[in-house]
Amino acid sequence: MTDPESTGGFMGVSLESSFDTIVVGSGPGGATVARELSRRGERVLILERGPNRPVSGTLRQLMREAMVPGRSLLLTPRLLAMIRAITAGGSSVYYYATAFDPPFERLARHGVDISGEVEKLKSELPYAPLADHLIGPAASRIMDSARSLGVDWQPLPKLVYQDRCRPDCDKCTLGCPYGAKWTSRVFLDEAVGNGAAFLDRARVDRVVVEDGVATGVDARVNGRRQRFHGARVVVAAGGIGSPVILRASGIPRAGRDFFFDPLVIVMGVVKELRGGREFPMATGINMAGEGYVMSDLVLPRLLYQLFTAEVFRFHRLFAHASVLPVMVKIRDSLGGRLTDSGGVRKNLSGSDRDKLRRGSRRATDILEKAGARGIFSSWHLATHPGGTVKIGDIVDSDLKTEVDNLYVCDASVIPEEMGLPPTLTIMGLGKRLSKHLTAASAAA
Repeated sequence: MTDPESTGGFMGVSLESSFDTIVVGSGPGGATVARELSRRGERVLILERGPNRPVSGTLRQLMREAMVPGRSLLLTPRLLAMIRAITAGGSSVYYYATAFDPPFERLARHGVDISGEVEKLKSELPYAPLADHLIGPAASRIMDSARSLGVDWQPLPKLVYQDRCRPDCDKCTLGCPYGAKWTSRVFLDEAVGNGAAFLDRARVDRVVVEDGVATGVDARVNGRRQRFHGARVVVAAGGIGSPVILRASGIPRAGRDFFFDPLVIVMGVVKELRGGREFPMATGINMAGEGYVMSDLVLPRLLYQLFTAEVFRFHRLFAHASVLPVMVKIRDSLGGRLTDSGGVRKNLSGSDRDKLRRGSRRATDILEKAGARGIFSSWHLATHPGGTVKIGDIVDSDLKTEVDNLYVCDASVIPEEMGLPPTLTIMGLGKRLSKHLTAASAAA
């Protein structure tokens, strides 16, 4: 297992060693690549910018790892907040474990087929919709209302060890302390068990490139600069982190024309409802033709109050247990740019705003049919940044950059806007990349 109290701690072989592969980041992409390569006997080093604290399921930990302004909470010029987690396992620690299928046809247009890899992952992972007893009262009421309006609202596919999951629990958003939610830490632990080396609190600044070939990375570990040597480098630092590293490594085009899945939460009060503690995003629908996803989204009380106060609905601050919330998340247009430090410079287009309005109207209809009153919407939020290092632009179909032995594997390589949770897509890409790297090593 990884070190639960690590503070820049190292697990594995000597840091003086040269590794077959250095993996930058331990989210779904990095952890998958590290797991697959370590299974095949490669010497792998995993460098993670965030800490490897045990998941406590507390608001304090969420705030420290996913809501620090300028680090994990990034604001656009129009104050749209984009959230990412900087921790071992990446944002998978705080996601809702929703596992939509990848956009296979769109990936195929770019020469990428991960259908076999995804089917294999589904057989290895706890992949299934939640059982009925784990779907809470708010989610059930929303689903019944949507169906009565002719909307094909269904339980959503999840990556959850359901025998560990607890009804009447609100820990998903805060990180599951019971191990019920699959996260990338599962694959990270497996990689370390296979002999991979792992170092947390190691911020990679750039890839070392010599004569057009990646030979290692420069990082800061507890404020001290250190160089790590590897025959190849896989950057998997996320949709924001990866392009920042690539720019510093001599690839200035990274970080332009991206997506970040904007969303709003539409809420109304049903006085007889006694909820507020349940698995969020348990049920919903992908309105692919409309360009948005809808689901229930019950938040912990303090987060609900934060979103409510943000739009000045102070009279609803203490209605948490009686609130029905519907999330509307859109497939936004590609656009914007990142600054060299990872700042987000992107505004919603007119068509994006239209999607949010249409989705919000449909959500309002569903809530009214469910008996909700006093309906209002949260401010805009964004998740799942991607498309900053696109296949066909910055990387080829094998996820290789213009620099030899330098690859990228995370949401940044997704070539088109998705509007869906990208976990299975990223993991499928990770499995495919590891096969390519193994074959390349064998041919060398």
